[in-house]
Amino acid sequence: ENIVGLKSNQIVQRGMCYIPQIANVFPSLSVEENLEMGAFVRNVPLKPLKDKIFAMFPKLSDRRQQRAGTLSGGERQMLAMGKALMLEPSLLLLDEPSAALSPILVTQVFEQIKQINQSGTAIVLVEQNARKALEMAHRGYVLESGRDAMSGPGLALLNDPKVGELYLGAGRGH
Repeated sequence: ENIVGLKSNQIVQRGMCYIPQIANVFPSLSVEENLEMGAFVRNVPLKPLKDKIFAMFPKLSDRRQQRAGTLSGGERQMLAMGKALMLEPSLLLLDEPSAALSPILVTQVFEQIKQINQSGTAIVLVEQNARKALEMAHRGYVLESGRDAMSGPGLALLNDPKVGELYLGAGRGH
C-alpha cells in the first residue's frame, strides 16, 4: 500500500511506527506515562501491553515512576522501543538505535531488536553499526551517495569482500 500523502495517524493505524534517533521519549514524563503515550491512539486496556513491555525490558519495570529524562541513554532507547511497541506495530522503523551507546548497551539493544523481529514485527533499520546490523539482517542495503549500491542477504553482504573493504574498514588495518 502506498502511504505517500497519508497523515501520521493514518500511517500508525496501518501498523507502522517510527523511532527517531534523538528526542524519542518525553523527558518530563515518567517511564510509565511514556508507555501510555505510545498507545494514545488505541482504545485498548493498557495494563497487558505495559506488562508485556516491562517483561521485555525489566530495567524499565524497576523505573516505572522515574522521569524519562533521568534515564541513561540505553534505558531511553529501551523506553523508546517500548513506547513504539505499545502500538503493536506490524512494521517498526528504527533510526540509528545504537548511536551514542556503550558497547554493552549496543549488544543489549540489538538483542531486543532481534527479539522484536522474532515475535513477528518487521523491522527496517538504519544503522551506523553496519556489522551488527548485517549480522542480524534478513536483507541489507548498502547506500552510496543516497543510492542503493548493493543489496542482498545480511550475512552475504557482511562477508562480501567489496563491502568489507569499502564500508567496513577491512584491509585498512582495522
